[in-house]
Amino acid sequence: MILFPAIDILDGIAVRLKYGMRSDVTHYGAPCDAAKRWQDAGATILHVVDLNGAFDASEVNFGVIEGIAAAVNIPVQLGGGMRSMDRISRCLEQLGIARAVLGTAVILQPDLLQTACDKYGARIVGGVDCKDGRVRINGWVGDSSVTALEAAGLLKNKGVEDLVFTDVSRDGALSGVNLDATMRLAADSGMNVIASGGIKDENDVRRLAEAGCYGAILGRSLYEGSLDFRRAMAITEEYKRC
Repeated sequence: MILFPAIDILDGIAVRLKYGMRSDVTHYGAPCDAAKRWQDAGATILHVVDLNGAFDASEVNFGVIEGIAAAVNIPVQLGGGMRSMDRISRCLEQLGIARAVLGTAVILQPDLLQTACDKYGARIVGGVDCKDGRVRINGWVGDSSVTALEAAGLLKNKGVEDLVFTDVSRDGALSGVNLDATMRLAADSGMNVIASGGIKDENDVRRLAEAGCYGAILGRSLYEGSLDFRRAMAITEEYKRC
């Protein structure tokens, strides 16, 4: 199982939002410092979210994001505001980003998703963020009638293999991962599903690894100390040997 330490950026600062709400924010300092810390701890990839981009398509964090990519020698996966080819291409070709996560575009801009997949192939990752069984869009402030499995089908039809599945009702709350929904989506879609939202401790990591989950995004648990990243890596290595 691949572990993705998360770095969410709001106004140039590393933060975590509870349930994706901009009004409930905790600050964790400089994003580049976090990136170096997780790389030093053994991370093989980072998951970065441009929250300003997600909320209003702002480019205010581009300098910080470019700095993160330059400061580490591991791939950086970036989501947030990927709603135009100009932004996607700039991130993948100029800012040093390895993979772009498309979420809202999956539902509202299927032509953009197709164009991005045609041009960048496996560098495009799907983002499926759900609450109450339905996909959320536009920085999680918008509703849709699309289910997680329907969104996964749209992605798979475009050739996308990896998707990030976030349970919005658990994100940033340290309430425990939604294992059943995550693994059900993986089984029903046949895609590589990366779990996100609520992962709080070693038990969650072990449950995901034991279930054969492809990947997991670790956020507040790392920053608050309820999960040690090196220990989490050791757990995933245990299951590789099984």
